[in-house]
Amino acid sequence: MPEVDIEIGGRAFSVACQEGEERYLHAAAKMLDTEAAVVLGQIGRMPPERMLLMAGLMLADKTAALEDDLRGLQDRITTQDKALRSAEERLADRARRISELQEAGPRTELPDALTDGLAELTARAEAMANAMEAAASDEKPA
Repeated sequence: MPEVDIEIGGRAFSVACQEGEERYLHAAAKMLDTEAAVVLGQIGRMPPERMLLMAGLMLADKTAALEDDLRGLQDRITTQDKALRSAEERLADRARRISELQEAGPRTELPDALTDGLAELTARAEAMANAMEAAASDEKPA
């Protein structure tokens, strides 16, 4: 089991780790050293145990905040996934309806009320045209 020398808050420590985990231990030690520097900058000299405790608590606080953010983002993703599935279902329904309408072909039959209304309009238009022709022929000099 390899031993890794790390430095936190200006103090050297020798720590054992699993084979291949050395780079992770160095990364974790660097994060802890960054927090220890903040603690020492604010408070000054203190016993190593207290410095490590304070730096560890600061990292734990940051981790808890990141976990809260992650849960919030996961909730947003879940909500957006549900909305997306709903939109996809509506889109698929509309696509099926369009396909059904295209397969059915164009409607050539008009409703009776529309046919009757058009026939009445046509009759009125013809009557008006006839009346205008008659009035125009009456006005021509003989």
